[in-house]
Amino acid sequence: MATDAALDAQPDELLEDGLGNLHRKALTILKRIRDGALDPETGQKVGPSYSISKAASLVGRTASAIREAERDGRLPQRDRTASGHRVQYSLEELDHMRAVFGTRPWRAPTDTPAVISVSNFKGGVGKSTVALHLAQHFAIHGYRVLFIDCDSQASSTMMFGYRPDVDLTEDDTLYGHFHNPELLGVRSIIRKTHFFGLDLIPANLKLYNLEYEIAGYLAQNQNFDIIDLIAEAIDTVVDDYDIVIMDPPPALGMVSMAVLQAANAMVIPVPPSVIDFASTVSFIDMARTTMKQLEQLAKRVKPAYNFIRLVGSRVDESKSMHREILSMMRQVFGGSMATSVLKTSAEIDNASSRMKTVFELDRPVTSHEVHNRCMKYLSDVCREIEADVIRSWASRAGEAV
Repeated sequence: MATDAALDAQPDELLEDGLGNLHRKALTILKRIRDGALDPETGQKVGPSYSISKAASLVGRTASAIREAERDGRLPQRDRTASGHRVQYSLEELDHMRAVFGTRPWRAPTDTPAVISVSNFKGGVGKSTVALHLAQHFAIHGYRVLFIDCDSQASSTMMFGYRPDVDLTEDDTLYGHFHNPELLGVRSIIRKTHFFGLDLIPANLKLYNLEYEIAGYLAQNQNFDIIDLIAEAIDTVVDDYDIVIMDPPPALGMVSMAVLQAANAMVIPVPPSVIDFASTVSFIDMARTTMKQLEQLAKRVKPAYNFIRLVGSRVDESKSMHREILSMMRQVFGGSMATSVLKTSAEIDNASSRMKTVFELDRPVTSHEVHNRCMKYLSDVCREIEADVIRSWASRAGEAV
């Protein structure tokens, strides 16, 4: 039987209590998942490690060269496990190896850092999956990377081990920077991550308020310089990096436009389904039209992109419609379409459920065959985009990936 308190409660109070209860329970689940992804000894996420053969491949030398450098003192002697095997190498140790061998892939100071927006205003197209694996790919291969989560849903931030709306305040995100740029400075909100060489500007739900605040500023001041807010933030730190990866919201709003204005390259994930492809066509047209209007009405310079690359994502080649649409996309988009595609894989979903990417897994979740196949899809896509970046750097012109 209902209590007097329940009978007296107003609909808004019941709604608030019900949603609040659901929110608390949801946070409990997120904490369990997050805690499962942390190292039990340190309470932190741990980056990947590599055998000597894989380390040699990543630093551009042979395993024999590494052993010789360890013998002659250029590299520290390697510890052994209880079973006598070499302790695996961390990303930080790989970076030291590259410094010793002279194989760091850093751009020359005269080369413009790649500022890549991974964009599409259709949700569920694999945008964050592509952005995260792309950022980690560059870090694994020795580049200095900054990942900027511009999406208030903060799913990418969560993959770095945070519960965005519990562990972070508004001053930890771009939202806080834009309200107090002199006090905070964008450098103060950049965080080191468990991936050596990969830094993060996180996001949380408060970032959503920027959509309204930018629109309000435009209406009140009739000044479009506010659109440059992300570009200006990046400009203050970009010389520290080779690559900047931005993960904007899945909507063509004010924040997304600021991201597109800040970028000098764009990656557009597009699944080969009719609905997703049609939505992507609309996104391309709306982005083009909006930039043209900004150019004409606000006398702004249109962003110049070093490359725009469409990537087939969430591809299931067992479906005839996927094969057909993918074939048409390749015919129509030609060189703008990545040759490699990101196929659907249980390994990606299973890794995500552990708050990890496939590149972070220390062992297959499904099977070795499925894992290796998925790694190849991801690596092939990332290498194509890496080749696009290298082509934009004069110091590495003509260099193969």
